[in-house]
Amino acid sequence: MQQIISSRYGRWIGLCALSLVLVAGGYCATSLIAQDGQAAATAPAPDNLLEATYKALGPVYTIIFLLMSFWLVSMLVMNILALRRDNICPNELVENVEKNLAENNSQAAVELIQADESMLAQIVSAGLSRLEKGREQAMEAMQQTGEEEVMKVEHRLGMIALIGNTSPMIGLLGTVQGMVATFSEIARRTTTPPPSELAKGISMALYTTLVGLVLAIPAIMAYNILRNRFQRLTLQAGNMSEEMLERFE
Repeated sequence: MQQIISSRYGRWIGLCALSLVLVAGGYCATSLIAQDGQAAATAPAPDNLLEATYKALGPVYTIIFLLMSFWLVSMLVMNILALRRDNICPNELVENVEKNLAENNSQAAVELIQADESMLAQIVSAGLSRLEKGREQAMEAMQQTGEEEVMKVEHRLGMIALIGNTSPMIGLLGTVQGMVATFSEIARRTTTPPPSELAKGISMALYTTLVGLVLAIPAIMAYNILRNRFQRLTLQAGNMSEEMLERFE
């Protein structure tokens, strides 16, 4: 009988202890949630992406990267417009010249070529101006004019490659500058500096690298795509110019 009573008391005491533990745990959890809520309420609102990027880069790097981004966009638009087929090797010009030559109207074909501003027209026009002095002189004039036209386009394409190669280096410069600022802050203090002070230099290091790569990756991709397209169109223009010159001989 005493064993039964003691076991009942033991169960009752165990249940009471478990209840106290649960209540205490709930109270602690509620207190932690309330403290987190108060901390979140008193914490400042996080900056958006633009504000965080500007604070990390600073005014100098922000201006540099903005100018480079505007320059990249303008160079992309300029080269995309310049590397259209109509500006390099227009099919309409070739068809009209072939049509006039088929009708034995070479003078009209020459006028069409001289009036056109495409690369193909410039090359063939240079060859026609020297055709009376012989085929070798005509081919030499065409080659010289072709090299000049190619150099103009490659100069514009080189601006895209320049941005793609320079922007990571500027990002690396910002990375080194941010790390130097971080370690200088550590060396300057006799105690451990607060994380907010160290975060400034680290943020500059990371954001300058990030923005530099964001500019460099599309610039390098666009340069290679446009350069391959230009080489393909230039090859077609060279072959077509030789064929057109032979038709005028």
